[in-house]
Amino acid sequence: MSENKTRKTDASVMDFIVTIANPQRRSDAEVLLELFQSETGEAPRMWGDSIVGFGNYHYRYDSGREGDWFLTGFSPRKQNLSLYIMPGADRFQAELNKLGKHKLGKSCLYINQLRDVNLDVLRTLISKAVHYMREKHG
Repeated sequence: MSENKTRKTDASVMDFIVTIANPQRRSDAEVLLELFQSETGEAPRMWGDSIVGFGNYHYRYDSGREGDWFLTGFSPRKQNLSLYIMPGADRFQAELNKLGKHKLGKSCLYINQLRDVNLDVLRTLISKAVHYMREKHG
């Protein structure tokens, strides 16, 4: 059984953020860092070389595959901000309808810039997603 390629590391989150070349993306990452930390009550940790994760949970699939992953997090990618909403962002349609400009993946919410979205709605979405994950995974 293969292991996750992306794992929690001891790398510094702040060292990662200060290396973001695009000033707007770096500024947005700093805001997200505070927002996610505030909503989760968890310290940020690097997962792989480009994901900032908060909290963690253990999963086990019916296939027998299991592992550890973060409750929520983000990655300031070149093309967009990728926010990881682990129960699936589409589960929170009421918030998505009020969020602003975004795109969805299975467990990802893609935002070009934070100024494109309502931060209060994003805060609520993150809080609800983390609550859901903690209820489901203890």
